[in-house]
Amino acid sequence: MKTFKLKSLQILELHDEGIERHPLDLMDGLIINREDDQLRWTIEAYVSREYSSFLHRLYEENSEIIIRAKITTESNEPAVFITTITGVNDIGDNMNVLFLGKLVEQKTSKVELLLTTLMDEGYQGKALLPAFKQRIL
Repeated sequence: MKTFKLKSLQILELHDEGIERHPLDLMDGLIINREDDQLRWTIEAYVSREYSSFLHRLYEENSEIIIRAKITTESNEPAVFITTITGVNDIGDNMNVLFLGKLVEQKTSKVELLLTTLMDEGYQGKALLPAFKQRIL
């Protein structure tokens, strides 16, 4: 396993009307390449409880979530992951959220272009993510 510093995290929510971006102000965070046979990554974000209702909602929906993460330094290009939330935990006055997912091997601009193209083709709501995964993974 390889562990890296998580510098920024943004959750992309796919809606019928477009993509809603939710940047999280990190207090701290790690990203771990598990180097397992499924090529999964674990992302842990330590954040303020102000995100509690949003993150608990995503956790309870148990759906796949696209996230953008900057690793090691702010100047790096964000990496894009398709994840699920595996845990949301209160820690004192703050909380952590754990994601488990796969790295999308594309530049962020290409990922956003593909999502826009799919939406232009009429994919919306719950149909959008499977179409995205089929073309990118």
